[in-house]
Amino acid sequence: MKIWKHFKTITRHRFLVLAGCFRVGLYWQGLTHDLSKYSPTEFLVGARYYQGTRSPNSAERQEQGYSTAWMHHKGRNRHHYEYWVDMNPKTRTYEPVQMPRRYLAEQIMDRRAACIVYQGDAYTDASAYDYFMASREREMMHPENRKELEYLLNMLATKGEKRTFRYIKQHVLTGKPYPWESASDFTA
Repeated sequence: MKIWKHFKTITRHRFLVLAGCFRVGLYWQGLTHDLSKYSPTEFLVGARYYQGTRSPNSAERQEQGYSTAWMHHKGRNRHHYEYWVDMNPKTRTYEPVQMPRRYLAEQIMDRRAACIVYQGDAYTDASAYDYFMASREREMMHPENRKELEYLLNMLATKGEKRTFRYIKQHVLTGKPYPWESASDFTA
């Protein structure tokens, strides 16, 4: 039964991300989002640790001290900031690299969909922003991506989905500057 429930959960998540990506013009990313979740490495672990209220990766991590499914997933999916960590040749240390805008946009869709799936009726447009602000992951992200992500999630929380998706499509994905990058009078 857990196998079927896990399959339905990840498929619903993918559909929500696909719908969001299509709304902003990221068709290929919407179609290919999180396909690695169906691989044996991720799917079997996900089914084993399925709870329905949070990511199975969290449950595996709690039991094992790490998540094999997550390590597999983050290395194959560019919408995760962890994918964008590499060795700096000057400092010879691992550091975050700035994520391209199209993957940042997909990350917004991913975070929104995860909150919808796991929070159910408790979901609001502020859910992804609240989760992000309560987490420590911000400390590990590239500073520009952290600023951009916080701005876009806050926009989703305060101005709603329609306006935020329009902004992503018309400004973020076209390379227009964020408000702090431009001296021009700028409104979202």
